[in-house]
Amino acid sequence: MDAVEAGDVESVEKPDPESVVVDEALVEEVDASDPETVALAIELLRSYVDALESATAEQRERAAEFESRLKRKQADFQNYKQRQEKRMEEEIGRATEDLVTRLLDVRDNLDRALQQNEDADIRGGVESTLEQFDRELDRENVSPIEPEPGEEVDPQRHEVLVTIASDQPEDRIAQIHRTGYEMAGKVLRPAQVAVSDGSVQEDRTDAGGTEDADEEDA
Repeated sequence: MDAVEAGDVESVEKPDPESVVVDEALVEEVDASDPETVALAIELLRSYVDALESATAEQRERAAEFESRLKRKQADFQNYKQRQEKRMEEEIGRATEDLVTRLLDVRDNLDRALQQNEDADIRGGVESTLEQFDRELDRENVSPIEPEPGEEVDPQRHEVLVTIASDQPEDRIAQIHRTGYEMAGKVLRPAQVAVSDGSVQEDRTDAGGTEDADEEDA
């Protein structure tokens, strides 16, 4: 052990005696104890400190292990998420490919119908192809939106193009210009409709009133 120089001792900052709190009872108890008892107490305290340090080190190791496991779990989750996203993209791609493949058959039938002689009656072939097309739409859970005349307009499913004279009540659907479609309850495109201005119905009402008045005069 290196010797302590006098200058080293003098350079050490000495505590303020007034700031040091001494447990007088503990000092008296130590003074009254024999050296062996004091040595044993010191050894027990050292053992206790060593045990605390060992437990602290163990807890730190466990904390580091938990942190490492958490990072691995996070990495595994990210990998799982990426695999699921890739799988979903592949499934969507396969579903789209399958739909397009089936629609190609419909196109082939239309092409064959148009390649017939101009004098040939192709209506039957076109109607058959249209039925095939509708079957494919039905397989994809696609259904038409075809409101009846007189129905109320549903802004979510109907697109009003124009107002026309009609015998239907005012602001009710009078005609369908283009069929709409929905898929599994989601509107793919709304039905384009014309609504009634109610003028024809008003004319009929006025005409009926005039006829009644003429009958009363007669």
